[in-house]
Amino acid sequence: MSRSGNPYDNAVMERINGTLKDEFLLGETFSDILAVKKTAKRAITTYNEKRPHLSLMYKTPSYIYKNSIENQIA
Repeated sequence: MSRSGNPYDNAVMERINGTLKDEFLLGETFSDILAVKKTAKRAITTYNEKRPHLSLMYKTPSYIYKNSIENQIA
């Protein structure tokens, strides 16, 4: 998942995977692939649109992205 020759990429991926497993129960065993897809989609939506991030001054990634696009257009 990381770029060749860049060991720091893996730390970011491990952090994201840990958050998904711990906060959104994606480390659990699921009965079928549909349940996995639904849970993953819900987790990603929550992570990006509803969960405030300390590193983003308690804003969501979607809020930051939307405002950066609007600032580029203006």
